[in-house]
Amino acid sequence: MESRGRCLCGDVTWSFRGEANSSCHCHCESCRRCTAAPFTTFVGVDRIRFEWTGRPPSRYESSPGVHRGFCRKCGTSMSFETVNRDKEIFLYASTMLDPSEARPSHHIFWEEKLPWIIVGDELEKYEGFGPNFPTETQ
Repeated sequence: MESRGRCLCGDVTWSFRGEANSSCHCHCESCRRCTAAPFTTFVGVDRIRFEWTGRPPSRYESSPGVHRGFCRKCGTSMSFETVNRDKEIFLYASTMLDPSEARPSHHIFWEEKLPWIIVGDELEKYEGFGPNFPTETQ
């Protein structure tokens, strides 16, 4: 199986082989501001199975050790990368050619959820990144 994605204008494209490692909804303020949305959904993929197939994105260091990729032409948010998980890249599910491939298993930064968001799913809800995400540089 191969998954592919792109930005709004099509300059930045990507692909990965196999299944995503993880998928989650993020409610943190940084992701909300980065995507101009009330929350966002990520898919995590091993870097070894991932490649930028078009123009690579520009990168912005949004906090120490965290880089966010975006298209320099149209501004689409493309990726989240952190030194705490340097063998993975996290892609915004909305950039997938088939976003239905993303199957979120949990919510992160639940404590930052906007009060007017009503969530009706039964997914696990975590403060911060949750128990399986290291918070110290490895």
